[in-house]
Formats: sequence, C-alpha cells, structure tokens
Amino acid sequence: MFRSGLRLFCLAALLAVAPAARAAAPDPWPGLVQDIFNSREIKDGTGIIALQMPARAEDAAIVPVTLRALLPPTDPRHVKAITLVIDQNPAPMAARFVLGADAAVSEISTRVRVNNYTDVHAVAELSDGNLYMVKTYVKASGGCSAPTAKNADESKTRIGQLRFRQFSGASDAKAGNGPVSRTRDAQVMIGHPNNSGLQMDQVTQLYIPAFFIDTIKITQDDALVLSMEGGISISEDPNIRFTYASNGARQIRVEAKDTEGHIFQGEWKAETPGM
Repeated sequence: MFRSGLRLFCLAALLAVAPAARAAAPDPWPGLVQDIFNSREIKDGTGIIALQMPARAEDAAIVPVTLRALLPPTDPRHVKAITLVIDQNPAPMAARFVLGADAAVSEISTRVRVNNYTDVHAVAELSDGNLYMVKTYVKASGGCSAPTAKNADESKTRIGQLRFRQFSGASDAKAGNGPVSRTRDAQVMIGHPNNSGLQMDQVTQLYIPAFFIDTIKITQDDALVLSMEGGISISEDPNIRFTYASNGARQIRVEAKDTEGHIFQGEWKAETPGM
C-alpha cells in the first residue's frame, strides 16, 4: 500500500515538474541576435513592419508567411532589408530580403518550413540604420524533415523552371520623399526541390543532401526590386509574391542561383502601370 502510494506521489511530482521544465527551456533569440545581427540593438517594430503567419500550420512544410512594410508616405525613411528568423529551425535564418531603394516594396509573401513549435521574428533594417522587430508564434513540427511532394525524376525535370505572373490592379505608392508612382503585384515561382538535408530517401533510407536556391534577384530593367538570400527553411518550389512600385521599366528580370552553382534566368515584358 505504501509503495503504491509512493509511486503515485512520484508520478504526480514528475507530472507537476514537466510543464515547469518545458517552460524553463532556454530562449534561443538572444543568441540569434548575437549571431545574426552582431548584438545590435533591436527596437519594437510595431507600426513599422508586420508579420503574418497561421497560429497553427496545416502543413509544416509549406507554411505561408507575409511581411508588410508599414511606414507612412510622410516618413523620410524606407525599409532597406527584412530578415525572417524561425527561432527553433535547424538553420534559423530563413531568408533575408533586400528591397530596392526606389521600388517601394510594401509586401512580400512566401512559404517556409517550420520544424518545431517556435517564435518567428521579422527584423526590418531602415535607411537610418536602425533595426526594428516584430514576432509571432507558430505551432508546427517536422517541416524541415518532411519528404518532398514530388518524386526524384519529376524534381530533376522541373529544376530551374521559372515562372512570372503579374496581377491586375494598381494603387498609388510613394517611396520615401520620392514621387508618387503606381504599384504592381507580381509573383516569381522557381521549380526546385529545395532539399533541406534533413529529409530521408524513402527507398535507400539515406539522408538527401541539402540542395536549395540560395539567392534570387528581381529587377525592373537594371533597377533592383527585390533580392533574397535563402536557406533550408524556404519550401520546395520557392515562391515569392510581392508588391512594388513600377518605374516604367520595359522588362522584369529574374536571376536565381542554387547551392550547386546552377544559375536560372528569365525575362518578361513588364505590364504598363495602370493597365
């Protein structure tokens, strides 16, 4: 009777301690600030940048994320870069987006892998050199090790396939103190397995080496619209939708490079703003 009661007491004690132990798990963010941002001061980004992700992901391998620049047209500053950090992922820095100085990029959407329940931070660097941060919490697990949706043969045939879409509709935008221009919505899609290095070949039971798109650059004529430095957290078949200000360019150019040095390029006629 005593031993049975003791076992129950010990079990109850363990169950009581377990939530506290989970709550006391170390927060990786301070270390990430040191590693990614060289311990620079990061201020509250409310009203400057917004980060939108689902609280609970339907598929941890393709979690939608949207970043928005919120500076009003009267603000003389502009957003130079946005870094997306998924704290608990094996490679936490998911992507760094550099925004063209005159492109007035106001929104960027893509899809990412989320490996564990985690905070996700978006850090904006403004033209005055200051950093501003917002965060959200996402419940998902296993996204970095989830098998690819397509088989190996299909993956090989689609590697480097570039598609570009322009969406109808336009609105007025202003980049810093520059003139008002017409904004456009567009989307770049790249066929690529974007292997994370944590996925297992279901036939050989061996890990598939990491192989992913690491840079994307989008220009209108020779002017930068947006560039991305990405890692293993970007989902299979990288997909970026963005809103930008047209400069009247005739051509939209996209260049992407993967970790094996392959370069993929495409060029499309730019729609006339206001069409």
